[in-house]
Amino acid sequence: MVIKPTDIPIEVKQVAKALEDKGFEAYVVGGCTRDLMLGKSPKDWDLTTNARPEEIQAIFPEHYANNDYGTIGVKTESEDLSLQIIEVTPYRTESGYSDARRPDEVTFGVSLAEDLKRRDFTVNALAYRISTEELVDNYGGAEDLAARRLRAVGDPDERFGEDALRMMRAVRLAAELDFVIDPETMTAIARHSQQLSRISTERITSEFIRTIMSPTPMQGIIFMEKLGLLEQFLPELRIGIGIEQGGAHLYDVYEHLLRTMQAAADKNYKLSMRLAALFHDIAKPQTRRTGGKNKQYTFFGHEVVGAKMTLQIMDRMKFPRELTDEVVSLVRWHMFFADPDEITLAAVRRTIVRIGEDHIEDLLNLRVCDRIGMGRPKEQPFRFRKYKAMVDEALRDPISVKLLKINGDRIMQLTDEKPGKRLGYVLHALLEEALDDASKNTEEHMEKRALELLQLPENELLELAEAGKRRQAEEEATALKDIKREHKVG
Repeated sequence: MVIKPTDIPIEVKQVAKALEDKGFEAYVVGGCTRDLMLGKSPKDWDLTTNARPEEIQAIFPEHYANNDYGTIGVKTESEDLSLQIIEVTPYRTESGYSDARRPDEVTFGVSLAEDLKRRDFTVNALAYRISTEELVDNYGGAEDLAARRLRAVGDPDERFGEDALRMMRAVRLAAELDFVIDPETMTAIARHSQQLSRISTERITSEFIRTIMSPTPMQGIIFMEKLGLLEQFLPELRIGIGIEQGGAHLYDVYEHLLRTMQAAADKNYKLSMRLAALFHDIAKPQTRRTGGKNKQYTFFGHEVVGAKMTLQIMDRMKFPRELTDEVVSLVRWHMFFADPDEITLAAVRRTIVRIGEDHIEDLLNLRVCDRIGMGRPKEQPFRFRKYKAMVDEALRDPISVKLLKINGDRIMQLTDEKPGKRLGYVLHALLEEALDDASKNTEEHMEKRALELLQLPENELLELAEAGKRRQAEEEATALKDIKREHKVG
């Protein structure tokens, strides 16, 4: 875990050099240094320096003041979005945290050692000086990185007392990096977990989202529950602990939800899918009843109650409306799957209308994650593949005269023809030609050919129309056979 100068982009080097040319110190710090040592590319870049905010501003005319902590955003000419702004923050100490989140007082002009002392975790308290290739590690951060361990800087009770959101950040970083949390740090989080109630909903939700979008969100939620954080903002999820489901389910409701969410993460699905996976059975504890054919419990209507609960949860956590609507809809209709030998194509079309064509694929994928979360060996058994084939059939445009670049109204505009069977004959005759040679399906050719067909005797026109209908039926049968073959149900 060694940082090389070649790992540092030229834009960052230029900002650091400009500071040092004016007699100041400059270090890459925090998450940047951590990611570099892990061999990752930082998503943004942070430098720390002994220059004061006004001195940083004097060196870099192209800048903006980023916050109340002296951070200056230095603008570069980079085309890389992550390098267009390099954040430079003065060394500082902080004191007084009356709201358990923000310092009441910030002091600039201290040493690098004092600045690193106030940081949250040892792996974020690493600083690297580009010009001398010096790594400053006062708290064993490099050793913790090697051990894949998250440990608070100094006294964890002090760190979490200063900023209660650090407890959520610990869980999020553990999930993002696949790290363990140091036992002493975990114990301190459990002691301070109720302080999370003093943190704004938006901040908590932001950390929760990042945890859900990590590679190991199941691990993150487990940490939250064990450390007493989950009950502070999402108590509905904990209710599923120990609620057995019986039947084909191997796990209780809580573990099933976590495993379904992890399956969505393993497939790299988007946020709405991961949230829907986490919430889809959240109402099962409330709807569980004893009995039911061939199983111990029933959960009738849990998808309806679950949709209402999901709406309440996401509104309370202040998720964006569009995201909330999407997740609620997926939860509401996740039980669309039934016996495909009994369900009709019309019912499938109604499901598509309810969820929307843009989200029907998500609904199908949610069902796959649901099966994985149940502990089923097959993601897509025959019955499910058959349903997917029915969805594809419902979504496809049927082969008909509607595919033509001409219609009955246009033919009547071009001629004196009146509505009637001859008009239908012409359209089906044109369809046969278009199916035989797709290049003929143009407005110009169709209009010209329609005029020619109308000159034919009715018996000849009828013969061509019947040929078109037979060809239409053949093409429809072939298309449906291809769909079934694709899904291995034919």
